[in-house]
Amino acid sequence: METSCQTTGCKNDTPPALAEQRLCVLHFTLTLESSCSVMRRETALGNAPQERQREIMKFITEHGERLARVATSGLHLTDDLKARILSTFLTLMNLRENLDRSNMRSSFGRSGHTR
Repeated sequence: METSCQTTGCKNDTPPALAEQRLCVLHFTLTLESSCSVMRRETALGNAPQERQREIMKFITEHGERLARVATSGLHLTDDLKARILSTFLTLMNLRENLDRSNMRSSFGRSGHTR
């Protein structure tokens, strides 16, 4: 059963892989990129607790897998949507890299080692 995107004014259908979110591909990627921006700012400060870092890693994994299912599900996607999906994957990868850098800085600072 097809459902419509829950975003006000959007008439696009929600693909099966996004049924739980009740969002179309476009609005899912926009929401995901917005969430990633918030988390990147949070991790850039380098003071996110371990538990929060684990939550972010779980977020990256779950949403990356969901995005991959959408991208490879056989849906007819326009070139613009394909580009948006690839851009969103890059955003997830950048968030992961930012988290790794933050971990390296904080562990370096705690160890007391200097270069």
